Amino acid sequence: MSPIPPSPSASPGARPEVALFVTCLVNVMRPQIAEATIALLEQAGCAVVVPPSQTCCGQPALNAGDAEGAKAMARHQIEVLEPYAHIVVPSGSCTATLAHDYPTLLAGDPVWEPRARALASRIHEVLSFLHDVLGHRPAPVRLEASATYHDTCSGLRELGIRAQPRQLLRSVEGLELRPLPEPDTCCGFGGTFCVKYPAISDAVVAEKTAAIRSTGAEILLGGDLGCLMNMAGKLKREGSAIRAYHTVELLAGRGGEPALGEER
Repeated sequence: MSPIPPSPSASPGARPEVALFVTCLVNVMRPQIAEATIALLEQAGCAVVVPPSQTCCGQPALNAGDAEGAKAMARHQIEVLEPYAHIVVPSGSCTATLAHDYPTLLAGDPVWEPRARALASRIHEVLSFLHDVLGHRPAPVRLEASATYHDTCSGLRELGIRAQPRQLLRSVEGLELRPLPEPDTCCGFGGTFCVKYPAISDAVVAEKTAAIRSTGAEILLGGDLGCLMNMAGKLKREGSAIRAYHTVELLAGRGGEPALGEER
C-alpha cells in the first residue's frame, strides 16, 4: 500500500502531516500512549502535530444526555482539527465519537453538519491508520512474553478493528499472542456506564478478567485506555500479576516500562 500523500498545502517531498488527538484519559492518566503513538507515526514517515487547544471529544456529555454540551464540544473540535489532512486517535471510542457521532449530532445544521462530515472522513484510529492507511509494519522490537488482546466494543463494532492490531503485533519478536475466550464481549467499562451502574459493570468485568486469566498470558493488550484501566484495576483487586498496556506501547518498544497502575 502506498504512503499517504502530504496535505495539499505542503511543499513537494514534505512528510504527510498528521494531527494527534490525544484524548482526555491518555492526557491525564497515561501520556506514555501519546508518546508511543507519536514515535510510531514518525517512524512511518509522518510529521506529527498536537493541536494545543483540543479538549474532550464530548463523548461523556453525549452519553449523559447533554446534547447541547456535546454539540458545543463538537463544534470546538471541528474548528481545531479542520486544518489537518489526517487526524489520528489512540482510542476506538473517541474515534467513533469524532467520526460517527458528530455528523449525527449536528445533523440538520446547514453550517456544521457539512463540516462534521468532511472532518469525519479524515479521522483515524491509530492501529487502523498504521495498518490500513499507511500499510506500515513497525520496526521490529523484542519482548519475550505471552499476551492476550481485548477487542474494545467501539473499535470492533463501529470501526471494524479486529485483525489490524494482531497483524501489527507480529513485529514484536518473542511475543506469544494467546487467543482470549469471547474476545468480542464487553469489559463492562462503557464510559459513564460504569459510574451509573457500578454493580453491573463489576459483574461484567469479573467475567472478562476470568477469561483473561484463563489464557495464562502475562500481558493484557487493547486499543482503548478506558477499557484497559477497567480490566487492569479489576485484575489488581483480584490479586493477579497480569500487566496491561496499550498496543502502541508494545509496538514502540515500551513493553519493558511500567504497566498501567505501576509506578513509573
